[in-house]
Amino acid sequence: MRSKSFFKMAIVLGLLSAIGPFAIDMYLPALPSIGSSLQADIGTVQMSLTSFFLALGAGQLLYGPLSDMFGRKSPLYAGLLLFALASVGCALVNDIHTLVLLRFIQGLGAAAGMAIPRAVVRDLHTGTDAARLMSLLMLVFSVSPILAPLVGSAVITFAGWRGVFWAVTFAAIIGLIMMAKLLNETRPKSDRSKSSLTSALSAYKLLLLDRHFLLLVFIGSFSMAGFFTYLANSSFVMISHYGLSPTVYSISFGINAASFIASAQFTATLGKRFGMVKLVKGAVIGCAMATLTMFAYFAAGGDNIWMLILLYFVASAFMGLIIPTTSVLALDQHGENAGTASALMGTLQMLTGAAMVAVVGIFTNGRPLPMVSGMAAGAVIALLLVTRDLTPKYNTEQNVK
Repeated sequence: MRSKSFFKMAIVLGLLSAIGPFAIDMYLPALPSIGSSLQADIGTVQMSLTSFFLALGAGQLLYGPLSDMFGRKSPLYAGLLLFALASVGCALVNDIHTLVLLRFIQGLGAAAGMAIPRAVVRDLHTGTDAARLMSLLMLVFSVSPILAPLVGSAVITFAGWRGVFWAVTFAAIIGLIMMAKLLNETRPKSDRSKSSLTSALSAYKLLLLDRHFLLLVFIGSFSMAGFFTYLANSSFVMISHYGLSPTVYSISFGINAASFIASAQFTATLGKRFGMVKLVKGAVIGCAMATLTMFAYFAAGGDNIWMLILLYFVASAFMGLIIPTTSVLALDQHGENAGTASALMGTLQMLTGAAMVAVVGIFTNGRPLPMVSGMAAGAVIALLLVTRDLTPKYNTEQNVK
């Protein structure tokens, strides 16, 4: 019965979390055709992705405190509605600069689905139970990078790139209905009375002074930065440089996403066996080795697509262990302000990813090396951070009901 409850909650939270990323992953096969349609170069088209990342990060700073003050569901409703309206605008746009602006607004709406589900997990559980629920959430959430590019390429084939935005509008509507029927409020009114704008600002100050929290967040953030770099550049590399069709590109993208999903399901088991701190350290080392090998190969003049796919498959597997585990460890000691802590975590992850994408964008030429360099740089920074002491200040392995 308990397993059924875990899985039901994971499905609801995972699908709500996936709506924003769905608008990224489904969009990827369309990037070259958007550039042609709106007469924009690669860098400008990538700005429509970067603006979404920035809004997805910054918006979480707002939704986190709101979810602590007004409960988890009301801000989720507001965010999904804003996302749906901006998606309609994106479907009707006629120039790249308006698209960049509307993608920013769309990202602000999607931010609710990124910040609040993690807070719901913390409302219900801590420790290895939280890791278990977080990994199940990741399982559902990760359906997006597997299916979304394939769905996106099919939609583009039949309806053009504008059809992608009509599809995500429909997804947002489904999310609103699902939330109304299946998600219960997990933030009691008695807890909300302790939260206010002043307390949120105080909580952000406390979190920004918490070295343990920031260390874990940035380990996850720089590990994810490689993923964001791949997101922004892979369609140009795979489609324009290697000549893959959008459908074949989507399949290759999905293979790497499957690696992330599969490994994420072992976080709770491995965390119990080796300890969550040791799990993080080992996974970061593995991710760094895979991406550095990839960088060395392409820097030496290699240009084999299978080396890119296989090494990123390995790196993705280690990322699947890093992301949920660092999230659980970072939130473990901040139950009273879980929404605010989750929001700051999401913001820092997105801003780190956006910064890496922007830097790599300066050197982007449609070939693999600039993309691979950014992926390796993020993994190396995470490796440097993981040498610090990650031991929690105190143990919170109990469940919170």
